[in-house]
Amino acid sequence: MIIAVDFDGTLCEHKFPEIGEIKYKHQKVIDYIQKSKGLGAIIVLWTCREDLKERAYLTEAVNWCKKKGIPIDYVNEYLLPEFKGFASRKVCADIYIDDKALNVNDL
Repeated sequence: MIIAVDFDGTLCEHKFPEIGEIKYKHQKVIDYIQKSKGLGAIIVLWTCREDLKERAYLTEAVNWCKKKGIPIDYVNEYLLPEFKGFASRKVCADIYIDDKALNVNDL
């Protein structure tokens, strides 16, 4: 199983360009990610953060995840061979976790 998880607003409060605090709802996501990783899931950090000349926003997020014990296997990368080299920001995953998501099955 591949799980793509957003950063700002999902693993921590949305305070971009800073990194927000971990609140209860974020901790629930972190716990789910850690449990899923323990069961063999592949975790992809799926974020719009990027490293720019003036600041390494993406690197800061990755390092923060490491410091907090959040297992990240890949960052904004395609894992399926048929999609390697495909230029899109949407990664392939079985589960997407994002604070801005809406489950179409709930409509």
